[in-house]
Amino acid sequence: MLKEIKNALPRSPLGKALDYAKKHLPGLKNILLDGSLEVDNNAAERAIKPFVIGRKNFLFANTAKGATASSNIYSIIETAKANKLVVERYLVYLFDNLSKIDISDSESLENLMPWSDKIPENIKIKDKR
Repeated sequence: MLKEIKNALPRSPLGKALDYAKKHLPGLKNILLDGSLEVDNNAAERAIKPFVIGRKNFLFANTAKGATASSNIYSIIETAKANKLVVERYLVYLFDNLSKIDISDSESLENLMPWSDKIPENIKIKDKR
């Protein structure tokens, strides 16, 4: 690619694309440093699909608070899925425990987050290995 930059006209679409790639090359190489990183953003695209589908439904939430509540629950559900939790069990666990903690205590809240290592094992989806 770096050799081709010299042959491409700087203001041509190819020249602009090669220049853009050259500027971002150090960041693009980061993917090679961690084998667990995804090469594409397909998982993120799939995760936001329910929001895209639900966008029209938010128009009928009656109030701004209703739309906010809907989007918040969508976010909780999708984050639970992304962290490989059984969504229904996680929601029961979350709502049961929210009433038992001081919600101004950030550590207590952090322990209830889907990515927390404090989440009980029976809520986690087991690997089928």
